Order: sequence, then C-alpha cells, then structure tokens
Amino acid sequence: MFPNKGGPAAEMTFFEHIDALRPHLVRGVVAIGMLLVAAFCCKKLLVDTILFGPLAPGFPTNRLLAWLAERSGIEGLAAGTEHLRLVSTTMAGQFNLHLKVSLVAALCAGFPYLLWELWRFVRPALTPGELAGCRRFVGWVSAGFFGGLAFGYFVIAPLTIGFLSQYSVSETVRNMIDVNSYLSTVINVSAACAVLFQLPLLVHYLTRMGLLGPEFLRRYRRHAIVVLAILAAVITPPDAFSMVLVLLPLFGLYQLSIRIAERAAKKLPQ
Repeated sequence: MFPNKGGPAAEMTFFEHIDALRPHLVRGVVAIGMLLVAAFCCKKLLVDTILFGPLAPGFPTNRLLAWLAERSGIEGLAAGTEHLRLVSTTMAGQFNLHLKVSLVAALCAGFPYLLWELWRFVRPALTPGELAGCRRFVGWVSAGFFGGLAFGYFVIAPLTIGFLSQYSVSETVRNMIDVNSYLSTVINVSAACAVLFQLPLLVHYLTRMGLLGPEFLRRYRRHAIVVLAILAAVITPPDAFSMVLVLLPLFGLYQLSIRIAERAAKKLPQ
C-alpha cells in the first residue's frame, strides 16, 4: 500500500509496483554502469594495489604479523606470501579478471546509492512510526557494509591467503593457484564479513519488532562466545593467534548488539 501524492493511501497492483520500481532500477543500473567504466580505467589501482595488496610484504597486516613474529620468535606468525605466484589458465583469463574486479569495485562503491534507491521505493509504504524507526537506515547499513569489507580485506584475507598458500599436503604436490581462485577467496571472505557486520542493525530492528531483547542476548552470551569461537576457527587458519584476532572483533559486535538492543527496547511502548 503506497500513499498517493495528493490523497489517502491506495492499494497498488503487482504491475503498478513494478512500474514504480522501474525508474529506481534504471537509475541504479546506470550508476553501476558509470562506476564500472570508471573502475575499468583504474586497472593498476584495483588490481596491483588493492587486489594483490595482501600478497605484498608491505601490506599493513603482513607488516604487523612480521613484527609480531620477530618479537615473539614464532616464525609461523609471518604471512610469507612473497613466494606465491598466480597463473591464468585461459586465453581471456586476465581480461575476465580485470572485468570482474571492475564490477566488484563498482558494486561496492555504488552500494550506498543502490540502498538509497531501494529506500526511496519502500519509503512511501511505511507509516510515520516505521519511518522514525528506520531513520538513518542507509547510513547504518552502509557503515556496517564497508566496516565488514575492511575487516575481511585487511584481517581475514591476509591470514587465509598466508595459510593456504603455504599449506602442503605432500612435497610432490606444487601449488599453481589460478588467479580467479585467488580473487574468489578475497571476495568471499570480505563479503562474508560485510554481511556479518550487519548483526547490530539486525538486532536493532528485531528488537523494535519485539522479536528480540537485551535480556535474551545477555542470557545467551556464553553460548554466543562458543558459536563465535567456532566461526572464527572456521574462517581463519588453525592457530590460536588468528582465531583470537578474529574472535575479539566478533565479540565486540555482539556486545555492541546488546547495547543497541537496550536502546531500542527503551523506545518501545510500555
């Protein structure tokens, strides 16, 4: 149900909803297309600097791990990705890589705008109370998205690449890693963290809907720690340092979710 510009709310048919959605989709596609062209022209920045950044010894995470390895005497902490060599096994492999990286960059850069267009589409159907509860929706979702991307790219990706690139099941097997496999690893871990960082916002809306509360989150805090520890162990190399490095921010997100739930619960009608 969408309100008319000059009158009361009126029911819209399925096709009327499609007509209302079409201009938002067109603007979104045009924006992504323009960003794609711009990203395609920035090949060196996107490929050499960003995509292959976790392989460089000077990458911030690799420098931190090397410093920790030197101070602690534990050589296994260092990422050690300088030996890694990527290959392209198809004729159009490098061009496809360039195109995929450009598309991912365009989608990431255009995410807030796509979210804004979606918000503009659904906003007329919301009541004043729902609008008040969804205030700053685009900003908070975008902040969680980019925060998760940064965490996945700067923390999870270097740890994962460093471990998998050095792992050997036998001396007779040599790693010849396809560049598309490397790209998928970076994208998958970063995207997973971007989704995971939406947890506080999800808790906020579930609390506003009365489906969740801070008491529930506090009661099951210990269970959450176990679940988060298992998750950290799954997405990181099998060593205690990497697991703790990932677990602490995840637990911080859970604690933040409790605070957000407390604030949201205070605004509920008694």
